[in-house]
Amino acid sequence: MATSRRTKAPVKETWLLLIYKVPSDSSRARVAVWRELKRLGGFYVQQAVCVLPDREDLRAGLAKVRERVTELGGSSVFLTLTDVDDDARTQFVEGFRSQSAKEYAEIVEECDTKFVKEIEFERFRENYTFEEAEEIRQDLEKLRRWLAKVEGRDWMDAEGKELARSKVADCERMLEEFEADVYERTEGKV
Repeated sequence: MATSRRTKAPVKETWLLLIYKVPSDSSRARVAVWRELKRLGGFYVQQAVCVLPDREDLRAGLAKVRERVTELGGSSVFLTLTDVDDDARTQFVEGFRSQSAKEYAEIVEECDTKFVKEIEFERFRENYTFEEAEEIRQDLEKLRRWLAKVEGRDWMDAEGKELARSKVADCERMLEEFEADVYERTEGKV
């Protein structure tokens, strides 16, 4: 069942729960598992206990994480939760919303600080080169990929999506203006 924005979580939602343990002497192993679960969009209920909505692609991702845990000398338990009380369901939904909202806010911050400041700095330096424009274009592509990943993990309709989209679009407009200036200052003189 779908859920509308800011209403109670869906009644029939099922969840995937992974409980795992990796050797305590290897922080590298713990970080590797944590990173992969965060990449999937997992919400940590507590240390080494991660929940995700029940979706086929996430099941496949969790299977790979479990293989990785085993390779690292650890163990895991995988459960499908079909009867979750309202308090836990609310905790899961709000946890996912909070995670996604934080990621959207980070994208907005990256746009407002790093991206905008980079173009302003290059204008200040009068560094109107194709190479610089290309480097900034790569930064824009990173922002786009990051936004797409966050949107792909935003299963609970978190706040901040439209603002993040708007800021990335603003960055694109700024870059297009910068590229036009680069063209005018280089090719336009020929």
